[in-house]
Amino acid sequence: MEPLNVVARLWERIEARDWDGIGKLVAEDAVIEWPVSGERIVGRANFIAVLAEDDDGDDDGDGVAVEVLRLLADGDLVVTEVEIPQDHVVYRAVSLWTVRDGEVVGAREYWTSPGQDPAPRWRAGYVEPLVAD
Repeated sequence: MEPLNVVARLWERIEARDWDGIGKLVAEDAVIEWPVSGERIVGRANFIAVLAEDDDGDDDGDGVAVEVLRLLADGDLVVTEVEIPQDHVVYRAVSLWTVRDGEVVGAREYWTSPGQDPAPRWRAGYVEPLVAD
């Protein structure tokens, strides 16, 4: 499977909370890095466990809404931008996925929430407010 399709399917499986499906797309020894929170997830089992635990205790089986805003590929590298709205906050992530032999072997994801890092006042004369997409 092409890297772009692997990552597109991965986001679909994350949205559906399909842990077995995610496991088929992520290498056993994958390394996922989250620089914003200073964390490294080593291994498929730990990645799935983090996703499952972060499920907000929502056991209704409905999954989470994942809107893929951008999906770009160049060889083994796939870049995505996604938005995941929750009751209390909207999360945005830009992810750099490395895919080999049909599996995600690594990723670096930058998770944040729009407006979480307020602009300093001194820039006000040079910028205009960015309205969320």
